[in-house]
Amino acid sequence: IPAVYSLDGLLVFGLLLVCTCAYLRKVPRLRTWLLSERRGVWGVCHKAAVIGTRLHVAVSVSCLLMALYVLVGK
Repeated sequence: IPAVYSLDGLLVFGLLLVCTCAYLRKVPRLRTWLLSERRGVWGVCHKAAVIGTRLHVAVSVSCLLMALYVLVGK
């Protein structure tokens, strides 16, 4: 949990949230069950899934850069 309090840990958490929600949006059964709400906690997942699908190139490049930073930079 201490890594969440640093900026790079927060960025890793955000990228993982966006990537996971975008992946779950592609599964039809989970899409109707989890990502149909647009308010509350599930609304955050819905918005993260929309960001992940619309900006998939930028999100994937960010994930690659963050992986290199975590593996080499730290």
